[in-house]
Amino acid sequence: MTTNDAVPEFVDWDLAARTARRLAGPGPSVTESEARQTVADLRRFAAEAEGHVRGVTGLDGSSAAAPVAVVDRGGWATANTESLRTIVAPLAHKIHEARRGRSFGPLDQIGPKATGLETGLFLAFIAARVLGQFDPFFTGQPEASGPYAPAPADGAGSPVQRLGRLLLVAPNVVHVERELEVHPADFRLWVCLHEETHRVQFTAVPWLSAHLEGEIQTFVRSTQVDTGALAANLREVIEALLRAIRGDRDSVSLMDLLQSPEQKAVVKRVTALMSLLEGHADVIMDRVGPEIIPSVETIRRRFQNRRKSKGMERTVRRALGFEAKMRQYRDGGKFVNEVVDSVGMTGFNRVWESAETLPTPEEIAEPAAWVQRVHRGSQDGAGAES
Repeated sequence: MTTNDAVPEFVDWDLAARTARRLAGPGPSVTESEARQTVADLRRFAAEAEGHVRGVTGLDGSSAAAPVAVVDRGGWATANTESLRTIVAPLAHKIHEARRGRSFGPLDQIGPKATGLETGLFLAFIAARVLGQFDPFFTGQPEASGPYAPAPADGAGSPVQRLGRLLLVAPNVVHVERELEVHPADFRLWVCLHEETHRVQFTAVPWLSAHLEGEIQTFVRSTQVDTGALAANLREVIEALLRAIRGDRDSVSLMDLLQSPEQKAVVKRVTALMSLLEGHADVIMDRVGPEIIPSVETIRRRFQNRRKSKGMERTVRRALGFEAKMRQYRDGGKFVNEVVDSVGMTGFNRVWESAETLPTPEEIAEPAAWVQRVHRGSQDGAGAES
């Protein structure tokens, strides 16, 4: 009885993690000494960056903890398969209930291993490229082998509330800094400024994680699990959730898959939120950088040029939502800069008061509309900061 009632895994998550680790590769060749120095630098600069971010943003996340883990590509893949398993679990339960006692057509023939392989391919591409990530859904322990094996998790036993974890992917940081031929210490601090801003966003605004999870659950609840289009391929369901989180608003397959206006509204809201978070991190990184990183202009110029990938690489990046991520940096950065110019950083920080003060999809494109709605046309905070 218990076995029959258990919700089956529709994705072989262990296979997905193994596939991602194998295909992503170990990264650039480093000596043991270089690896130790990279890990030490990233941990030190992450701690240093937190103070710089707090000084510019005015956000204090000391009431909550989100430890930093410096990992290799395999550690990133393992952490993300665990997070994806958590995100997809309600959908798996819903599919299980819908198919109880009857065949569910083509879905029965897909198999967890096939879906696990495809998910692993997706994760492998990202694992070889991502520099850092704040994961508000993280529940497991990231693994790393070889030279980048992390020290014991910091923050263990802390009495403060724990909200997610920041992952810094050491081999990718080394790869990019070598490719760009920039000063390693400067580049590592620059990366940490961006990623630490994300950590501060979620620790200083503790309701944000629950809000994002709630949006995803709304997406899941609205999924029509008995439709032929959805039952045909579970991989498309997982990909749709991933793209919703990444904010890919131009995915034809995603919009074809979504059946309800409620789902489409969720994707738009999540896209707006991700644009805010990414744009905010980019703006803070740029505002802090010139004061503490001597070569920041060179780093920024070369990194922006690197983002303009061409050929097959760009095709794959677009297919996986990376082009949408670039738009998030641009759209969100424009919103943050214009609002701060209008009402100062204190006035901008009203975005963090509640879900109601987050910018709507329309307001991301029209920052003045957010200022008018939230500040009601007043001059609250205007000119407060120079």
